[in-house]
Amino acid sequence: MTGVGDGLPLDLLMVAALIGGILLGYPVAFTIAGVATLFAGLGWALGQFDVALLGALGQRAFGLLTNDVLIAIPLFVFMGVVLEKSRIAEDLMETMGRLFGPLRGGLGVSVVVVGALLAASTGIVGATVVAMGMIALPTMLRNRYDTPLACGIVCTSGTLGQIIPPSTLLIILSDVMSNAYQQAQYEQGKFTIETLSVGQMFAAALMPGLMLVGIYIAYLLGRAWLRPADAPAMAAAREDRPDLTAVLKAVVPPVLLIVAVLGSILGGVATPTEAASVGAVGAVLMAGARLGGAAGRSSRLILGGAGALLLLGVAAGAAPVRLQRGDAATLDWAMGAGYLALAGVGLAAAGAALRRLGGADLLKPALTGTLVITAMIFATILTASIFSLVFVGLGGEERIESILTAMPGGPTGALLFCMALIFALGFVLDFVEITVIVLPLIAPLLILMGHDPIWLSVLIAVNLQTSFLTPPFGFSLFYLRGAAPPSVSTGQIYRGVAPFIVLQLVGIALIWLWPPVTRWLPGMLY
Repeated sequence: MTGVGDGLPLDLLMVAALIGGILLGYPVAFTIAGVATLFAGLGWALGQFDVALLGALGQRAFGLLTNDVLIAIPLFVFMGVVLEKSRIAEDLMETMGRLFGPLRGGLGVSVVVVGALLAASTGIVGATVVAMGMIALPTMLRNRYDTPLACGIVCTSGTLGQIIPPSTLLIILSDVMSNAYQQAQYEQGKFTIETLSVGQMFAAALMPGLMLVGIYIAYLLGRAWLRPADAPAMAAAREDRPDLTAVLKAVVPPVLLIVAVLGSILGGVATPTEAASVGAVGAVLMAGARLGGAAGRSSRLILGGAGALLLLGVAAGAAPVRLQRGDAATLDWAMGAGYLALAGVGLAAAGAALRRLGGADLLKPALTGTLVITAMIFATILTASIFSLVFVGLGGEERIESILTAMPGGPTGALLFCMALIFALGFVLDFVEITVIVLPLIAPLLILMGHDPIWLSVLIAVNLQTSFLTPPFGFSLFYLRGAAPPSVSTGQIYRGVAPFIVLQLVGIALIWLWPPVTRWLPGMLY
């Protein structure tokens, strides 16, 4: 039987079976686990797989459940779901549309700007695309925007949540790439092992994300200038321009939340999990304040609590108090009492906001949505560890190493091949599957070939972002298809994203040719 199985490339057949199962519409997590189990049994029967390797599954599952980095994912997801369901995104979209509307192509620019702000405050692609598909797309169509262009703008701006931090992609990617970096260092014989943090990943991705925003805006303004009929100005917006107060009211709360979350991570004040907790509490307070307006005792409590927590964060960071020390002075105890009072006000405000969310029937859907999204992500990560273990046991790692080392062009040729492979897989696989299945196999080899892990991570992140746009299985396309009016066809959505996919490739090329765009901010902060 062993002789029969020697000629079967089970590792390649395993990948083909996985893609086939996903294309048939089976649930992704169950498909990954089922294919891995099937080929583990087949490989054992043919003498190509040692079932003793499966003994490592318990350790891998325990490592996933105790991973401090991944704990931030459900908190960031909850933050995004609360902001989406409380219609804060809708207020922001309406205000920005009225502000930029009189400019030719301005409505499209406002969608991109709002997409960037929502990306930095939610990080959830599905919620952003659906929200803007229901709010911005009908508005653009009413103002005679070219239908494919309008669809492309909504899909692309919604995917900015994958590259602009905080994002679930960057959190998962930082964990995978940190493990790959450590593995590469072990193979190089280094005893002092360096790691990659989520903060480094966020800092490295911030400038490329903003660069993509600039590329999209430049394309929209250029197209509106060359073809005015595709993106006309809003005539009605000239008489309905928002005043400064309205703009600040819509923009300042999300910006403050972004500064609180990203600033605490990039400034080294908080870990990603702690910053995610800040974001979740901030989103609850924002939603509670919006639901009740500015009047009323409860609203004043929520706004006062938000200010108290902000003051507490600044004061505790500038003048920390350690009351457990034996030499704590009277001033220390007074400051501690003040900090405790501020925390009490913030806790009361959070309770009032949660009661208001519960009364508006928003809390339960937000918690349910968080649970569904988080379970999907963690189930995929867990089953992918089973898949990669079986794939390595079938000799897949050696096959990939032989393919990459045989590539013409050396390290550059190997990286080009891997980027093309990731781009192609984006047509049929989600970013989570590519990140946790493919990257652990190729990233250590690319790092050993001399590629900088931070630069490589951002390059791959932008490439993975295109998986949301590439037909036929780009998730953003499905999200928009569900939210778009019946008059918008699937073909128009596909045509609309095509130029933006090209712009994504331009962004990848710029990051490739200009590495300092990813290294400057991490170099300053870390």
